[in-house]
Amino acid sequence: MIFIDKESKIPIYQQIYEFIKKEIEKEQLRPGDKLPSSRALSRYLSVSRSTTDLAYDQLTSEGYIEAIPCKGYYISQLEGIYFTENMPKEQSEENAVIRQCEEKCQYDFALNDIAVGSFPYNIWQKLSKQVLADADEDFFQLGNPCGEDGIRQAVAEYLYRSRGVKCGKEQIIIGAGNDYLLMLLGIILGSEQTVAMEEATYVSAYYDFRHIGYEVQAVRQDEQGLDIRDLEEKGAKIVYVMPSHQFPMGMIMPLKRRMALLSWAEKSENCYIIEDDYDSEFRYKGQPIPSLQGFDRNGNVIYMGTFSKSVAPSIRVSYMVLPEKLMKKYLQEKYQLSVTVSKTDQKILELFLKEGYYEKHLNRMRKIYKSKHDLIVKHLKEMQEICVYHGENAGVHFILEFINGLTEQEAIDRAKSAGIQVYGVSEYWIAPNQEKQNKVLLGYAGMEEQEIEEAMKLLKKVWCK
Repeated sequence: MIFIDKESKIPIYQQIYEFIKKEIEKEQLRPGDKLPSSRALSRYLSVSRSTTDLAYDQLTSEGYIEAIPCKGYYISQLEGIYFTENMPKEQSEENAVIRQCEEKCQYDFALNDIAVGSFPYNIWQKLSKQVLADADEDFFQLGNPCGEDGIRQAVAEYLYRSRGVKCGKEQIIIGAGNDYLLMLLGIILGSEQTVAMEEATYVSAYYDFRHIGYEVQAVRQDEQGLDIRDLEEKGAKIVYVMPSHQFPMGMIMPLKRRMALLSWAEKSENCYIIEDDYDSEFRYKGQPIPSLQGFDRNGNVIYMGTFSKSVAPSIRVSYMVLPEKLMKKYLQEKYQLSVTVSKTDQKILELFLKEGYYEKHLNRMRKIYKSKHDLIVKHLKEMQEICVYHGENAGVHFILEFINGLTEQEAIDRAKSAGIQVYGVSEYWIAPNQEKQNKVLLGYAGMEEQEIEEAMKLLKKVWCK
């Protein structure tokens, strides 16, 4: 018996499809059972045959039923198919616990969010229409594997103005996220390499290197960043650093340490520094920190940046500035990888940069994030007996170090008991046998100021116990 509601806004064919699908999932209809013909079903339900044909076609395309010539429609063999409504009781209970935990965390100091409602919808929509209106037939053909000239030139000009990066558009590769670019870099640099990374680092990059097949050496770090002496002892020829605002520890590498790092790279042939400048746009005190690449005189620095933090994670547009010798090596490869960002997105972003919208957007975002930053600092100053904080005045996260005896896990558990999610530094630690941690991270980009106010007051209470 199939019941349909002809007054419903849901199309009749979809009602038929959903009913039969649910009967199969509940095992009321079993493999091998025959269904009525579409003609017979249409007569029974007093609907057109095209309606029942449409429902059967959908079920057939999804594999729930199969049409056997000259015989009719039969329920398919579905061994191994997972149905959510037939979930085992234990699994259902486990998921309920997870949901309760997720629902309990009313406040989330997430590290990868951006400010809610900050995306420049109107400008992006305007530029999207403009790009498509101006598009010709060539626009829809496969483009330059390194990215279109327009976006590469716009990025080169922006990097020189804002970060002191010295490069031509010919040195830039555009890609869909840093993961892709690091994988591509693995092809360019070759296999069987050893990469040095700081003890606590950006773990996504760590796993990218592992997937490439590189050996990763953890190097000690102090309040100024990577320890050069320890780096020299590791024997690596490639090092990955974030000198303008290290993640997760938040320190800024001073000029003297930067010069020492460049000297390390110059001592041996084919030594490279990968400079990840992931959030340098957000600095709230003093002038922006110049890039390490701007001091490079020998082509040892590979510079990487992204628009994910400054515009939106879903934009998935990143860029890599290669030393001329590495770009030449890549271009000599017989087969270069196709660009992973559509021409449409490249052109929109090009106009966003060239017409000044990006800098206006950054100025607005700095004001938003600085206000949130200052609010957290105000509360942290009231928690001086509990913790000290690092990484302020740049980026969109703080690192808190407890001085009242709290461990990382205790702090996380107490925060969670109050409905607050904070994140442990140990999640980003790649060195073996690390000591028991007493540090947590607070990201604030995605939280509203009222939420920050409420969450910080709660944290003070639970961490003071």
